[in-house]
Amino acid sequence: MDSRRLLRTSAIAAATVGLLISGCSSGSSSTSATASPKGARNAAPADAPTSEALTPYYTQKLSWRACGVGKFECATLKAPLDYAKPAGGSVNLAVSRVKATGPGKRIGSLLVNPGGPGGSAVGYLQTYAGIGYPAPVRARYDMAAIDPRGVARSEPVECLTGKEMDAYTEVDQTPDDPAEQAALTKAFKDFANGCEAKSGKILPHVSTVEAARDMDIFRAVLGDQKLYYVGASYGTFLGATYAELFPERTGRLVLDGAMDPSLSSLNMNRDQTAGFETAFQSFAADCIKQKDGCPLGTDSVEDASARMEKFFKDADAQPIPTGQSRPLGESLATTGVIAAMYDQDAWPELRTALSRAMKGDGAGLLALADSYYERDKSGNYANLMYANAAVNCLDLPPAFTGPAEVRAALPAFEQASPVFGAGFAWASLNCAYWPLRATGTPHRIEARGAAPILVVGTTRDPATPYKWAQSLAAQLSSGTLLTFEGDGHTAYGRGSDCIDTAINTYLLDGTPPPRDKRCS
Repeated sequence: MDSRRLLRTSAIAAATVGLLISGCSSGSSSTSATASPKGARNAAPADAPTSEALTPYYTQKLSWRACGVGKFECATLKAPLDYAKPAGGSVNLAVSRVKATGPGKRIGSLLVNPGGPGGSAVGYLQTYAGIGYPAPVRARYDMAAIDPRGVARSEPVECLTGKEMDAYTEVDQTPDDPAEQAALTKAFKDFANGCEAKSGKILPHVSTVEAARDMDIFRAVLGDQKLYYVGASYGTFLGATYAELFPERTGRLVLDGAMDPSLSSLNMNRDQTAGFETAFQSFAADCIKQKDGCPLGTDSVEDASARMEKFFKDADAQPIPTGQSRPLGESLATTGVIAAMYDQDAWPELRTALSRAMKGDGAGLLALADSYYERDKSGNYANLMYANAAVNCLDLPPAFTGPAEVRAALPAFEQASPVFGAGFAWASLNCAYWPLRATGTPHRIEARGAAPILVVGTTRDPATPYKWAQSLAAQLSSGTLLTFEGDGHTAYGRGSDCIDTAINTYLLDGTPPPRDKRCS
C-alpha cells in the first residue's frame, strides 16, 4: 500500500471502529478521578492557567530538536497525569512541528490528529499532513501535532506481547456454541487484564477530556491565542471536546468524518455496522462491473453479499493457508475486508486478495488485516489497538454488560448488516470486562461562544456514518456542515477540489462555506 493511504487506512481508520477487536464501549469497576466531559467543561480553566499547580505546564519552554525527518522538529511536552491533582505527577507527551513555508503572513500553528483513538498524530504529521496538505495551508501555518497520552510516543498503553496479540486477533468473533463464546469472553478479559498489568499508571488517565486539555497546554506553549485544528474521525470528537471545554480559545476547527457525541456505545456500534454494510454494497456494485471479473460474482449486489457471507463461513470452518504460521480464519478475513472499506483506492487490492483467497491463498487478505492492526513483518504491533480500547473504555459506558445482551441484540445488528452484523455485535462486548469504570457519558456538544466550526461528512462513510456529521453540525452552536457525496472515510485531501477549496478557504481566512454546501 501507498504509505499515506496505509496511514489513513490504519491509523485513522481504526478510529472509532476498532469494532473487530477494541469496540467503542466502556467498562465497569474502579473509578478514575477524571471528570466526565460535562463535568470537566465546568471545571476547565476560563483563562489558562487558573491555578498555581497548572502554571508550570502552561509556561514551560520546549527544547525543540531535529527529528531526523526532513525539516520537522520534535520535543517533549509535560502535562499533569491527573488534572484533578496537577501537582501529583506528570506525563511526557511527544510533540512535533514544521515551520510555515511562506509566502504570506503566518496565521499560527495548525494541529492535526488522524483519529483512532490510538492513531499517532506525530506520525501522521511527518508522513502526510506536514508534507501533503495543500501548499497554501502549509505556507501560512506551522504544522504541528501531539501524540495523545497513551498513544505511540506519549507513554503508550501496552497490553499484550506480539504472540498474544496474534492469538487475540484470531479468536472467533462469531461464536457458534458455548465453548466458542467462552473463548471470546476469555480473550476480552485477558486483553483487559494485560492492559491493567502493563499500563496501570496511565490507564485511568487517557480519556478524550484529558487529551483535549493537553492540547490546550500545547496551544499555549506554542504561543497561540486560539487553537487551529484539523481532526479526522475520532479526531473530530477530540476537537469538539476541546471546543466544549475552551470555546473562547477555539479558532478554526475542521472536523472531518465526524462522530456524534450524543450517541451511546450501543447506538454508535450499531450505526457503524450499518455504515460498513453501505460501504460494502458500494464495493460490491463496483466489483461486479469490473471487466476482469469479480470474485463475488457478476449478477447483483445481493448475490455478492451472499457470496461474501459464505466465504466468511467457509473460512470459519476451514481457515485458509497464507504461507505463514497464521492461517486466515473468519476473524482475520473479516478484518482484511473491513480495512479496504475505508478508501475506495483499496478496492482493487481487495478484489485481488479475495480472488486469491478463494483459490486457497489467504496472504493478501492477511496483509490487509495486518495493516489495519499495525502489525509489522516481525510480528510486532504498534499500540494503536491498545490505546483504542483504553480511550473508548473510559469515554463511554459499555454497549453490553454480558453475552446475553449481545445475543438479544444480534437480530438488530444482523439487520443493519447481514455481512458484518454478528461480528460487530460480539466485538462490542469487549469493554464489559475493562478494569476501570467509564468517566464519560453520551451528551450533546454545543460549545456556545466558539468561533465558526466546520464539520465535514461523507455520504457513504463506513466508520463515521454521514448522519453523525449532520448531528454534530446541528449540535454545535457555531457548526457548519460541508458534505462530500461519495465513498470512503473522511473527505479532505481525497481528490475533491470542491471539498479541498472550501476547507482551505476556511483555514486561510476563517470563512466557512455556505451552510449545507455539497461536493462530489
